[in-house]
Amino acid sequence: MSSSFNAPGSQVLHDLKAVVGDEGWKPAADGARYFEDPRGRFKGRASLIVLPDSTEQVAQVVRICNDAKVGIVPFSGGTGVVAGQMSVDSDAAIVLSLERMNKVREVLIDDGAIVVEAGCILENIHHSASAHDLMFPLSMASKGSCCIGGNLATNAGGIQVVRHGNARDLCLGIEAVLPDGSIYSALSPLRKDNTGYDLRHLLIGSEGTLGIITAATLVLKPVDPETVTVLCAIASPGAGLELYKHIRKQLGESISALELMSDFGLRLVTTHFPALSIPFTEDHDWYLLLEASGPTGIRDRLEEVLEACLEGELLFDAVVAQSQTQQKSLWDLRENTPEANRAGGAFCNSDTSVPISKVGAFIAQTTRMIHDIHPGLRMNTYGHIGDGNIHHNVLPPEGISKSEFVATHPEIVKAVRMAINEATRMFDGSISAEHGIGRLKTEDLELYASPEKQALLRRIKSALDPNNIMNPGAMMTDGPAH
Repeated sequence: MSSSFNAPGSQVLHDLKAVVGDEGWKPAADGARYFEDPRGRFKGRASLIVLPDSTEQVAQVVRICNDAKVGIVPFSGGTGVVAGQMSVDSDAAIVLSLERMNKVREVLIDDGAIVVEAGCILENIHHSASAHDLMFPLSMASKGSCCIGGNLATNAGGIQVVRHGNARDLCLGIEAVLPDGSIYSALSPLRKDNTGYDLRHLLIGSEGTLGIITAATLVLKPVDPETVTVLCAIASPGAGLELYKHIRKQLGESISALELMSDFGLRLVTTHFPALSIPFTEDHDWYLLLEASGPTGIRDRLEEVLEACLEGELLFDAVVAQSQTQQKSLWDLRENTPEANRAGGAFCNSDTSVPISKVGAFIAQTTRMIHDIHPGLRMNTYGHIGDGNIHHNVLPPEGISKSEFVATHPEIVKAVRMAINEATRMFDGSISAEHGIGRLKTEDLELYASPEKQALLRRIKSALDPNNIMNPGAMMTDGPAH
């Protein structure tokens, strides 16, 4: 969607500052952190950063901007990797950060729910739930800095989707400010509400293009008495899925996390994080990080199943964490992967999903296509194999820096990205599994989404945001039809 909105005049800027007070705004010159892309591909711009501390202040800011047709870019934790949180082609937009709206409003123990403001850091929500012997099961590597508003706006996934679902599945209610400045408040912890279109789910995953989420009611679940973490050595991604299928048949829905990692990926992590090590004496091509939670005794049951799988040659070896320290070491191999990719010079990072049954073939096909582009390219393929969400991270040939390689192969980034997209289409997948479209993938969405879907997206956007002020430039490349 084009950034066709007005620059704020001096009166608009004055009015916005008056709404949020002296502590509630920053000039663009002091807003460097709001313009940073975690992967260094984009640089944001803005005319003003506003930091409201209440839903009513957000509503007043939006009303002023809507009346003046000034664009608003919502900012959450700034951890998004598709440039959804920054204006990259205009400095006329207002950045609206929700960081001051970071309160836990209420813990509803009997309802199994927690009401939080959008600026709450995900890990702080975990701590609040834990204080009541409960858990909020959305988790990801950026949990210490990402905020729940952004998690919901992008329908974030993470490491426990296989059991607990995406952010969408863990949200019972939403409060949001709509493009005209009205407040939609539906925070009741209802499990059933069949009274028309589900506006909560319309706003979740909309990437701030239909409104600004200011608070949410989230699902809390009991903490399982026992959790066991295992790193399995396997022959292939397909073998990993067979192993998962077998364990699931024996243990039901107790598998909460299922992460595929390659030998190359683990060696990349241990190279850049030398305190970590691969806990096997022999080398293996692929690994499966598996976590199961359930009643007391789940560890013994899982170990019995794994022993049978070893005898049945469904896996080569397995390391079961015997302490929280060992558990953390195994998870650190996975959660430090994004940083290891950056340190290793990854120049293309994908976020695609395919049907679970096609994961193995998808990985093999993508690998062939990328090596056809350049045989020296290295691939760190990993991801949430239990829900079909695979990340391909492509690095330059050994011994060549990212900057040098991209400079001498200026078309390589687009060629690799399109190869991954084409392989995704071949296997009936999605070009965005959990990160969203943002500004990075708007042209890709135009290319791969059906005309019918694109038309519906534009009609919804036009109906709710006729002035195109809500995160203009994100998700769609053209302005809404009037």
